[in-house]
Amino acid sequence: MTTQIDEEKRAKIRTMMKTAPPEWLQSFWKEIDDKTFGEGFDCFAEDATCHLGIAEWYGREQIRANLRAFIDTGFTARHDVVEYWDGGSLKVFRGTVTMTPDDKSKPIVKPVMTHFFYMDEDDPTKVRSWIGAVGPIQF
Repeated sequence: MTTQIDEEKRAKIRTMMKTAPPEWLQSFWKEIDDKTFGEGFDCFAEDATCHLGIAEWYGREQIRANLRAFIDTGFTARHDVVEYWDGGSLKVFRGTVTMTPDDKSKPIVKPVMTHFFYMDEDDPTKVRSWIGAVGPIQF
């Protein structure tokens, strides 16, 4: 006999497979690294949410605009994938970002990143919610 507790425990179990990062993720990071902010952002649902550090952004266009504003503060980024795990509706990315300041008197920093991408239930090719942490960052 299955109890409600058994069902709740089972609902929280997720099988994750370590795999190569998908094209949509690579395209997204490339848009940031190249400072183009174009089609790579199409991986997000139009009304996606993003919680990146202390930032809370709502909608694909706000995510795009705020990342552009952040990158335009005087550095170039280069995102590198260390691990990518696919759990169906949950994708987990771990990597580093090399941040090279425009001001050459400041040091290059390479903070660690961890990101959770929750895919849209109706369109699993789109990110519904992005939760990420990067840091520490200091120049």
